Amino acid sequence: MRGLLTRRRAAALAAAAALAAAWLLVGRRFGVPDRGRYPVRGIDVSHHQGPILWGEVASAGISFAYVKASEGGDYRDPRFAENWAAAARAGLRLGAYHYFTFCRDGQSQAENFLAALSTSVPAALPPALDLEFRGNCARRPSPEELRADLLDFVGRVESATGQVPVYYVTPEFLRAYGDALPEDAGIWVRSTFWRPGRLDRPWVLWQYSGHARVRGVTGPVDADVFNGSREGWAAFLARSRPAGATASAD
Repeated sequence: MRGLLTRRRAAALAAAAALAAAWLLVGRRFGVPDRGRYPVRGIDVSHHQGPILWGEVASAGISFAYVKASEGGDYRDPRFAENWAAAARAGLRLGAYHYFTFCRDGQSQAENFLAALSTSVPAALPPALDLEFRGNCARRPSPEELRADLLDFVGRVESATGQVPVYYVTPEFLRAYGDALPEDAGIWVRSTFWRPGRLDRPWVLWQYSGHARVRGVTGPVDADVFNGSREGWAAFLARSRPAGATASAD
C-alpha cells in the first residue's frame, strides 16, 4: 500500500510540474510583450526593491520608471526621494504613484501624495493612482462612493500638478469597480498572463510581470511597457507635460 501511495504521489507531482511548465510556456507566448510592437520599456518600484543602481537600469534599455511616493492618508515611501533623484540623474522619464486605500477619503490621500511630491523635480509622466485589492483594507465602498473619492483625489492632484493621473488597475478591480472610473480614464493595467487587448477598456501602460529581472535591481521587479511606438511615446510625453514645462522626448 505504501508503495502504491508513493507512486501516486510521484505521478501527481509529475503531472503538476508538467501542467505548470505548460502554463509557463503559454504565458510566455501570450503574456510577454513583443519588443517590436512595444519598444518603450519601464519598471515600477518602491522601497521593497532596496537600493537601486539607476545608471545600470538605464543602460539595460529601461526608458521610464514609476516610483511609489505614498499610501493612504499618512504613509510615505522611505525611498521615494532617493529613487526619484537617482532615476532623474540617470535620465529616465519619471512618474510617481500613490497606493489608494479604501479606508481613507480622497482628500486626505491627495494631500498626503502631494506632500510627498513637494520636494521632487517635475515629473515627465502623469501621476498614477494604484487601485487594487491586494494589501488593501477589508472595507469595500460602493461604486458611487469610490467614484466620488477618486474624482476628489484626481481633481486635487490635477489642480496642483497640471497633470491628469492615470489609473493602475488589476482585472479583478476592473470587474468589481470598472464603473467607478471615469469613462476617459487613462488605464495602466496589470495583466501578467494575457495581453491587455483581452480586456474591455483601452489602455496606456501594461504591467506584464511582477517578477522581472533588470540589471541594477536586486531581486524581482515589476516590468511595464507603453502601448505604442516611440513616436507615440513622444506624443504621450508631450500631452502629459504640465503647462509651461519643457522636456525632450525619449
